[in-house]
Amino acid sequence: MVEVEHWNTLRLKIYIGENDRWKGRPLYKAIVEKLREMGIAGATVYRGIYGFGKKSRIHSGDVMRLSTDLPVVIEVVDRGYKIEKAICEIKPMINDGMITVEPVIVVWVGTQDEVSRFREDAIREES
Repeated sequence: MVEVEHWNTLRLKIYIGENDRWKGRPLYKAIVEKLREMGIAGATVYRGIYGFGKKSRIHSGDVMRLSTDLPVVIEVVDRGYKIEKAICEIKPMINDGMITVEPVIVVWVGTQDEVSRFREDAIREES
């Protein structure tokens, strides 16, 4: 295994509700598909079991209080310029939610071929 560090990366988190929709489809699915089309490195959707948003309404996965609109977080890590483009595409899709961005240091661990592709992409980015 080989590893390489990359310092110009950002973590994007998108906070929405499970029932949010985009053109009749679940918003979280539409966002992940848009990110994939854009060539983003990857995305993960987390379903919250308990939380509240700006309206201070509790959303719970508890059986006694089964919410129909649990919190959902979509997390993405990629190079800064790709995250910036993703925000421009995704922001218009969200009616009620929040987006956060923070710098992260990524340590890629993988085969020599995977790391070589990662380095080549980093060189193209700098050009």
